[in-house]
Amino acid sequence: MTPTDQLIAYLSAHPDAIGKVVDFDTGTDSLYPFDFTAANTELDIEVLIDTDQFCKWIDARLAASGCRYGIGGYMEHRTLYARSPLFNSKHEPRRLHLGIDIWAAAGTPVYAPLDGTIHSFSDNNNFGDYGPTIILEYDLDGLKLYNLFGHLSRASLEGLSVGQSISKNQKIGELGTTDVNGNWPPHLHFQLMFDMEDKTGDYPGVGRFSEMGKWRKNVPDPNLILRFPVPHS
Repeated sequence: MTPTDQLIAYLSAHPDAIGKVVDFDTGTDSLYPFDFTAANTELDIEVLIDTDQFCKWIDARLAASGCRYGIGGYMEHRTLYARSPLFNSKHEPRRLHLGIDIWAAAGTPVYAPLDGTIHSFSDNNNFGDYGPTIILEYDLDGLKLYNLFGHLSRASLEGLSVGQSISKNQKIGELGTTDVNGNWPPHLHFQLMFDMEDKTGDYPGVGRFSEMGKWRKNVPDPNLILRFPVPHS
C-alpha cells in the first residue's frame, strides 16, 4: 500500500478527524476556479510582474463571481511563475504547482485541519516565495504527514515553537498582505508531503513538469484534507 493509499484509508476510517482550513461554508459559499495555465490568455507577463495589477485581476474575478474564495492549482502546469527568477533555470524552469491555492482577502483566518504539532516555520522572504510559512506534522496511526501553509502574515509566526501541540480547528494564522507574503495577491498555499527530505520551514511548492511522477508520490492531492467540492468553470 502506497502512502497515498494509507492516507485515503485513514481519512475514510476517521472522517471526524478532519477539521477546517478556512471558514468555507458549503451551504452558502462557492469556489471560483482560477486557471493559471497557458490557456488563460488574460494574464500576460505585464500583469503578472505588476503585483498591484495581478491583485486587481484576482479581486475582480472574485467580486464578479460573488465568491469569497478562489481555488486551483494541484499539479497545474502554470505560466505565472515566469514572474520570478526563483522558478527559472537554464535546465528546465519550475512550473508545476504542487499544492492547492485558496485565494481570499488578506487577514482571512487559517486553521489546522488535524491534531498535530509544529514541525517548523520560517519567513521565506524572497520575491515570489512563500513569505511566512508554517509546517505542521501529523501522526495518522503511524503514517507521518506534513502540511505546509504558505503566504501567511508575519504575525502568524509569533509565539511559535517547534514541537508545539496544535489541535484540529485551531487558528494558526491568517493570510498575509502582498508586502510580506512573497509579493503575491493574498492567498494560502496549502500542501501535503509524506517526506520533508530534511527540510525545515520550507519545501518546494513548484516543481519541474518532467518530474511529475516523483512529486505525485510524495505530495498527495490536498483536497483529500480540504474536501472542497470540485468547482465548475
